[in-house]
Amino acid sequence: MTPLTFQVTLDCADPHTLADWWGETLGWQVEPSDEAFIRRMVAEGFASEADTKLHKGVLVWAEGQAIRQPVAPEGSPCTRILFVAVPEPKSGKNRMHLDVRATLAGTGLDVARDALLARGATFLWEASQGPHRWYTMADPEGNEFCLT
Repeated sequence: MTPLTFQVTLDCADPHTLADWWGETLGWQVEPSDEAFIRRMVAEGFASEADTKLHKGVLVWAEGQAIRQPVAPEGSPCTRILFVAVPEPKSGKNRMHLDVRATLAGTGLDVARDALLARGATFLWEASQGPHRWYTMADPEGNEFCLT
């Protein structure tokens, strides 16, 4: 079987703001909007003005925004996270979460935690297993992630 590729999709209330936050956190690029394509889809009746909005002065699809690695490893598709608007609020613990590896990027765990807190993250708890220590945190919409 040919290996499959994937993207991670995160349900949220405000996909554009959360994509901006995660893009900055990971050093990834927010995928650019194709305003001409959006206008054409509206003009041809495939979408309505209600399906769009302005975000930072740019016409975007209202219901979603993606971020991607700035450069994919050679021969690999870009890893991508898609943020999708949903009407219901988050109601429980994530069954799947991101592990953000600050220590592998050369940033101290406490320094990375404090920088994320200053940008709107929430500290939930500290944990360890053997010599490994991590912080469980939440992004500005309450989605848990681990900082290792």
